[in-house]
Amino acid sequence: MNTATIIGLSAAFLSSISMIPQVIKVYRTKKTKDLSLGAFSVLAVGLFLWFVYGIMIQAIPVIIGNVIGFSLVCYIIVIKIRNG
Repeated sequence: MNTATIIGLSAAFLSSISMIPQVIKVYRTKKTKDLSLGAFSVLAVGLFLWFVYGIMIQAIPVIIGNVIGFSLVCYIIVIKIRNG
């Protein structure tokens, strides 16, 4: 594995896990009142586009990181919509 791939995988891992504390808090409390649906929606679109870009350039770190991030953000969006 080359240095660029290691750096990419590290960045993908760190970026992905940065959302985990928020997901855990939302899961436990079911409270999303102070979270911006607009901000999370834009973030979801951005992560999805990064995923598409990763597929286009065949960059596994970009694909993996953004699939995980997109999934976590979508969970928050679903709970936010469900809870009004």
